[in-house]
Amino acid sequence: MTRRNRQACSAQTSDKSMNDNVSPSTPAASTSKNCEELTALVERLASQEGVQGTAWPGLTLFRAGSTGVPTCAMYEPSLGLALQGAKQILVGQQSLLHQPASYLVTSVDVPVSSQVVRASSEEPCLCLTFRLDLLRIRELLPDVEWQRGAGALAPGLSVSPLDHDLLDPLLRLVRLLESPRDLAVLGPLIERELLYRLLTGEQGARLALIATSGSQSHQVSRAIEWLRTHFDEPLSIDELAMRVNMSASSLHHHFRAITAMSPLQYQKQLRLHEARRLLLADQCDVATAAHRVGYESPSQFSREYSRAFGAPPLRDVARLKLADADTAA
Repeated sequence: MTRRNRQACSAQTSDKSMNDNVSPSTPAASTSKNCEELTALVERLASQEGVQGTAWPGLTLFRAGSTGVPTCAMYEPSLGLALQGAKQILVGQQSLLHQPASYLVTSVDVPVSSQVVRASSEEPCLCLTFRLDLLRIRELLPDVEWQRGAGALAPGLSVSPLDHDLLDPLLRLVRLLESPRDLAVLGPLIERELLYRLLTGEQGARLALIATSGSQSHQVSRAIEWLRTHFDEPLSIDELAMRVNMSASSLHHHFRAITAMSPLQYQKQLRLHEARRLLLADQCDVATAAHRVGYESPSQFSREYSRAFGAPPLRDVARLKLADADTAA
């Protein structure tokens, strides 16, 4: 274990002088040791820059050897762990710092702006993401005691302190990635344990409400699902509210509480993110991208694009491509 991995794992857990006096048998010492091992495993397995898949569906690893520019991403329901370095995540007007000793839970699909703010070739930013299956969470609910009424208006993306109960099954799952036979048999059991730990942890009520049919959080998730597949169409809040059996005012209130933006703002983010993706992939020109994502006016599209990303479409795309080239070099 390298010195820098030890530093990354213990950076935010407690004061260093306190860590030095912790007995190896205490939960804090066990958590620190497991975090060091997980960091080393992810650093070895994530050998390339960017997001990498693994032998377990839904488990991805991320590596960045330098800081970068803000990039668009759609965060799906997932558990995220930053093991080294840090990311700044912008959701609507809210900003979160994703760094070691904490875990990030995304309970609904949320468009975000993400930027690696702490990384170097010697100490790359290392992250792990585990996609959450809401159907499996729903299946677990009858066997889990969770605080009903809590988390009703909790945001769809939140950070909590990492503890041993959650870290341990994650470490065991990553250990199995290089043992396909063991992974096939033990992986589903570990996944079930991991979901159980999430449901009984600090953010359990929020996940339970999203997965519970009829709850307002679940109704918002249905509205989000519709918006994701119809973002390029005209949006009527009244019609969307009827689709999910809510009043327009209730939908607006709960939607903003969970996503940090209104349904119209959410739709706009989806449109701009998709347009940026199309332009980066050189699939069309600016006017065509605007039309494909639902804009009737290219000039309005350019204004809103500039407001969201800090530069007009062509200049923004050129900047991103240059940043990617510098990273590759």
